[in-house]
Amino acid sequence: MSSAWPTEIRVSKDRQRLAVAFDDGARFDLSAELLRVLSPSAEVQGHGPGQKLTVPGKRNVAIVSVAPVGNYAVRIGFDDMHDTGIYTWAYLRELGETGEALFAGYERELAAKGMSREVAERPR
Repeated sequence: MSSAWPTEIRVSKDRQRLAVAFDDGARFDLSAELLRVLSPSAEVQGHGPGQKLTVPGKRNVAIVSVAPVGNYAVRIGFDDMHDTGIYTWAYLRELGETGEALFAGYERELAAKGMSREVAERPR
């Protein structure tokens, strides 16, 4: 994994994307949905091997906050109240470099489990 340092982290005006630039010139534009469904939090990743959850219904999730955590990461808060993921610089870089493949895997998991990226309507 690269030891490149982030030089810019910017949330888009519509709160749907996070742009991250690194000191080696790499730049990535990460969707809020990708960041949310691949959150490094225990809520998503579980507490051990085989406990990772597939999180449906996050197509339109928005970023509401980005706060520094020491000098190694940021905590991202989303409008669905999820805010426990701590995204290290290395993890943001990994998502930038492999996010397309990771997201395709996520979509396959959803399909295999009969889930959707859309928010399910609540019964009335």
